Amino acid sequence: MALEKQVMDKMKAAMKAKDTVALASLRSIKNEIIKAKTSGDSTGELTDDEELKLLQRLVKQRKESAEVYKEQNRPELADAELAEAKIIEEFLPAQLSDEEIKNEVEAIILETRADSMKDMGKVMGIASKRLAGKADGKTISKHVKSSLS
Repeated sequence: MALEKQVMDKMKAAMKAKDTVALASLRSIKNEIIKAKTSGDSTGELTDDEELKLLQRLVKQRKESAEVYKEQNRPELADAELAEAKIIEEFLPAQLSDEEIKNEVEAIILETRADSMKDMGKVMGIASKRLAGKADGKTISKHVKSSLS
């Protein structure tokens, strides 16, 4: 519920400032919150984890769209998607640096005594939970693979 209130407050500010990019981003967050709250398996309220996953999914979608636009030589559309992603990221916890992610992954590998690629699933499971919201799965996976190979 805290996320929904934050989004509404920012939407009001974006409307007053006539910031169309921020307004579009915030409306997409609000729309996804409403969808999640009214889905068949929902209780009507979102947990902090569900809110975090929702925001991460929205950022990932924007970044993937930007990559597609760049491949198609449409930089203006890519820039718009990246601008929206940046606004959505404001609601996420601070992201870890590459070095911090690498250190966390190595600590998890030591904890689990993983020594080969066969143990990747075990390491990824723990790393994904521990680094939820602080790093994306693709980056975590990259570090796990390089550390185990």
